[in-house]
Amino acid sequence: MFDPNTCYDAMLKRDLAFDGLFFVAVKTTGIYCRPVCKARIPLLRNVRFFALAAAAEQAGFRPCLRCRPETAPFCPAWNGTRTTVARALRMIDAGELDRLGMSGFAERLGVGPRHLSRLFAEQVGASPSQVARTSRLQRAKRLLDETTLTIADIAVQSGYSSARRLTDDFTARYGRTPTKLRKKPRPAVHLADPHITLSS
Repeated sequence: MFDPNTCYDAMLKRDLAFDGLFFVAVKTTGIYCRPVCKARIPLLRNVRFFALAAAAEQAGFRPCLRCRPETAPFCPAWNGTRTTVARALRMIDAGELDRLGMSGFAERLGVGPRHLSRLFAEQVGASPSQVARTSRLQRAKRLLDETTLTIADIAVQSGYSSARRLTDDFTARYGRTPTKLRKKPRPAVHLADPHITLSS
């Protein structure tokens, strides 16, 4: 993680080189953004910086709907300095924690659940479960924005146990249901037609 002045300077310049290296949480709005967000720049005293989106959410901040933190490049500055945590993050992103549960997940990594939680607290600032929850939400948000899948299908592909759980998470994080967040109505797709044309 960089020092606050470096982060703030990168945010002022909206420097693309720092996109994905950290996230900016605004205390006055309760929202966290990418450093390249086009929103109005807050004062330094009103912001906090986090290495991961999950850490910002663990601290109570909601993702920005404008810059979409779920689309930021994944390249935390400390990646590689803790091999176990780096591997765990890749596995969480692949949905392994959801599939194995905490005990099985830690066993796969060759450590105990408590030790893994301590490593995450030190290196990430959020628990493995919180990182997994954020990862599920981000996968779902990408699918919602970039595909025409139904909410139920998005829930399954994102690792949710049900569409209801997905809807609850979206409402808690974004203040809106997935249906209301979807910018455009789903175009009609006729799967039997070999030449599918999507309406604009």
